[in-house]
Amino acid sequence: MGDFPVVETGENVTRQVLADHPDLMVVAFRFDAEGAEGALHDHPHVQSTFVESGRFRFFLGEEVREVGPGDSFVIPSGLRHGCLCLEPGKLVDCFTPRRDDFL
Repeated sequence: MGDFPVVETGENVTRQVLADHPDLMVVAFRFDAEGAEGALHDHPHVQSTFVESGRFRFFLGEEVREVGPGDSFVIPSGLRHGCLCLEPGKLVDCFTPRRDDFL
């Protein structure tokens, strides 16, 4: 296990890989301002999201869900998703298999 860099992914949004293995990756996303966005995207990985802090509006396919500290959910492979930060905070995501594009 090594130290992974903090990477800017958008305005007021950063990510940092916390741990990785070919079968699983844990990543922290920090949103530093209300209105910061996690752009809509999709990927073949199954993703779980845990809200460590803050409040977010998630767009999961046709569903819109507001989440806060302690909430968690799973995003299936291939589902178009993204989020809008309502209150600054941190998301902890797990991906299986790992996101090699994050390394």
